[in-house]
Amino acid sequence: MNISIVFVLGLFFAFIGVIPPGMLNISAAKISLKEGHARGFIFSVGVCVIVGVQTYLALIFAKYLNQHPDVVDVLKRVAFVLFVLISIYFFLLAKNDTSPQEVDASKSKKSRFFQGILMSALNVFPIPYQAYIVTTLLSYKLLSLDNLSIGTYISGATSGTFIALYIYILFFDKINNSKITSPKRMNYSIGIITAVVSITTLINILKSS
Repeated sequence: MNISIVFVLGLFFAFIGVIPPGMLNISAAKISLKEGHARGFIFSVGVCVIVGVQTYLALIFAKYLNQHPDVVDVLKRVAFVLFVLISIYFFLLAKNDTSPQEVDASKSKKSRFFQGILMSALNVFPIPYQAYIVTTLLSYKLLSLDNLSIGTYISGATSGTFIALYIYILFFDKINNSKITSPKRMNYSIGIITAVVSITTLINILKSS
């Protein structure tokens, strides 16, 4: 397996998962806007540390699924139901939520690195997301699970996450007053992502039936 391809795959799918407006990227951008790019950078590094751990857990889970194909069909159906429910939840949340999100100013003097770690740890979505992506890549033989490939994929995932966060840090001042940063748009974005994953999962279920 070409290591460069593995790195790009990890980077691409992590980037796609983080680039829609959400809690982490908006927080990184607002910290940067209020306290400077350096603080936003430190926050992003904390986020990426946890993303690396979450991606590793997802790869271990995907490795188990790859060794137990009989479990995969059951989990695909469970995942489909979960992603549908998550999509419905965020669409309903977007419909009802009109309050703006703000970064708590009282935390400005605390370590943004550990704040990034904490907020990223609370966001468990990357684990099922990456587990699904890795399982799909394995089924198309685009990824193997030897130690080198695992390390490379994790490096790509953390890099893709950091790039997405840093894009928000650099350009947030230009979009700060636009509708894209509203909680409603964020929730719709997450709902759309999970809906797309749900549809893809359903197609895979139908193909394997």
